[in-house]
Amino acid sequence: MKRIRVLITDDHAIVRDGICALLALTEDIEAVGEATNGREALERVKKLAPDVVLMDIAMPLMDGLEATRRIHKESPHTKVIVLTQYEDREYVLPVIEAGASGFVSKTAASSELTSAIRSVYRGDSYLSPSIARLLVEDYREMAKVGKSQDTSEQLTDREREILKLLAEGHSTPEIARMLVLSPKTVERHKTNLMGKLDIHNRLDLFKYALRKGIITV
Repeated sequence: MKRIRVLITDDHAIVRDGICALLALTEDIEAVGEATNGREALERVKKLAPDVVLMDIAMPLMDGLEATRRIHKESPHTKVIVLTQYEDREYVLPVIEAGASGFVSKTAASSELTSAIRSVYRGDSYLSPSIARLLVEDYREMAKVGKSQDTSEQLTDREREILKLLAEGHSTPEIARMLVLSPKTVERHKTNLMGKLDIHNRLDLFKYALRKGIITV
């Protein structure tokens, strides 16, 4: 059985040690390295090619947000889960926009962390329930002030299908395989649906899909 290879990035040794001990108890996940800041994380990702990076936000030299952005751009096959004590909106949305596949609170149970690792490894996204509630509250507020104009009727069935998969966190190659389409065709549908909805990034696409009930968290 192939084990999920995880890089742990946190500037506190006690946190890294605790996560290593937790992962050692699982049969399908292994810690393959550690980093104490975002800069080290980038170096370890290039050297070790982990499947998943657990990323703290507040670290010296390079913070977790910038490191996540760089990993998403330079090593797109490596998924990032932000593991942090911060649960405010000002941290959550930028992290998602930077390309993180998951957001887990450090107050979460150990079983939630391993579930999140398995989830993002499969290509899904993962948000701690407390984080999901924050986002749902934001979307409800947006609806109240009239920012939820319904434009979904403009989409074709195929565009709606691709919208759902994009909002769930799947990449273009993954969607192409799932729908038996070429990546070029998926990109064309993606461009068309984002133009119709006047949406220009994955974060807003995620918000739209959640607000319209296309996905749930």
